[in-house]
Amino acid sequence: MTGEEVKTSGRSTRNEGDAVIKNQSVSEFTLAGLTSTPGLESLLLGVFAFIYTIALAGNLLLILAICTCKKLHTPMYFLLTNLSLVNVFSISITTPKMLQNLGTHRKSISFYGCFTQVHLFVWALGTELLILTFMAYDRYAAICQPLKYTLIMRKEMCFRITISIWVFTLVNSTFHVSLLLQLSFCNSSIINNFFCDFPALLKLSCSDTSLNETLTSVAAVIFGVCTCGLTLTSYLFILRAIFRIRSAEGKKKAFSTCSSHLIVVIFYFSSVIYNYIKPTSGSSVEIDKLVSLLYSVVTPVVNPMIYSLRNKDVKEALWSLTRRGLLFQRP
Repeated sequence: MTGEEVKTSGRSTRNEGDAVIKNQSVSEFTLAGLTSTPGLESLLLGVFAFIYTIALAGNLLLILAICTCKKLHTPMYFLLTNLSLVNVFSISITTPKMLQNLGTHRKSISFYGCFTQVHLFVWALGTELLILTFMAYDRYAAICQPLKYTLIMRKEMCFRITISIWVFTLVNSTFHVSLLLQLSFCNSSIINNFFCDFPALLKLSCSDTSLNETLTSVAAVIFGVCTCGLTLTSYLFILRAIFRIRSAEGKKKAFSTCSSHLIVVIFYFSSVIYNYIKPTSGSSVEIDKLVSLLYSVVTPVVNPMIYSLRNKDVKEALWSLTRRGLLFQRP
């Protein structure tokens, strides 16, 4: 072999090696978290541990109250049970890892652990958006079509649609995460968030992410904008029907039934649409973290409070459940 061939062979080997290194994904990611100040981390650990406990207790208690009270065995409360299940699911995907990182000061997460977190969280996110939309349709049927309500919202139909929502969002999540796994992550392994979120991972990739961003935007339009549009359309019909009610008591009852759901919808949809519709570049990291906190941690705590404190039937069921618990504790 001539000297020129050796040089050429050496350059070729080096180029191939560089290509392998470039395309090699990292073995783990580092979650930047909410703060790096030790004293503040201890405070946040206590705050979020309390929030997580309240979210689990509130949602599980709401599910138990609905399941044990026959009066609440209606389509509306069946959907509310599913919403509480999603809340328990979503906050349990992100918060325990955040608490572990705050407590141990180790902010690493394995490569496949990170992608598992993304997969499960996107599944929960899509499921909650569709369930909130279905709940709006349920309120539309109850107020605008009261005589046909039992026919429209049959138990079998509600069950089938709810199962379809869970399956469809699982397929959607699996599809997007499969495409995400095709990317390379070689420039940086630091995720500027407290959990592995889809937009944050796209920012880290050293591959061409144009296809992923396009499909993410399409999914965000379908799951965010379209479902929000359908929900708001339902409420426009509901408001029109409420204004036609002559009695003040009837108007008050209709508003109390729908206002809690509308508060949750506005709070949740606005934060999700902001985080998934906006471009992956050029946004403030701190604002992104704050918005992520709203729909991943705060909403699961707020939902059971809104639905229990503003709903007379749920409060009665919770009180009945509490009395039973006290009776069981008596000798």
